Amino acid sequence: QVQLVESGGGLVQPGGSLRLSCAASGVIFSIDAMGWYRQAPGKQRELVARITSGDRITYADSVKGRFTISRDNAKNLVYLQMNSLKPEDTAVYYCNADIKTSGWDRRNYWGQGTQVTVSS
Repeated sequence: QVQLVESGGGLVQPGGSLRLSCAASGVIFSIDAMGWYRQAPGKQRELVARITSGDRITYADSVKGRFTISRDNAKNLVYLQMNSLKPEDTAVYYCNADIKTSGWDRRNYWGQGTQVTVSS
């Protein structure tokens, strides 16, 4: 059984920073792309940032220049460093990953989400 567990959310003032972490655990053969999505109240879940196993990175336009995604392949971790946070960044942030539990069994997994609130 594979699990993704996020941590690092919380309440921060506008202009502040937070660092989210996501740890993948369980029977893992390899991890392909890992990413962060977010969902604000009344809105659809949207991609924030994504990093492939080859370190190709994609960012949503709204976070370019402020957020940085990185991964530690040895520890099955993915991070999201969020700087210059704005109230519109307030959302539940979800970790997502494409994980192989064997050489041929590749599935997409989600974490349980962590709340990020940007408010003064």
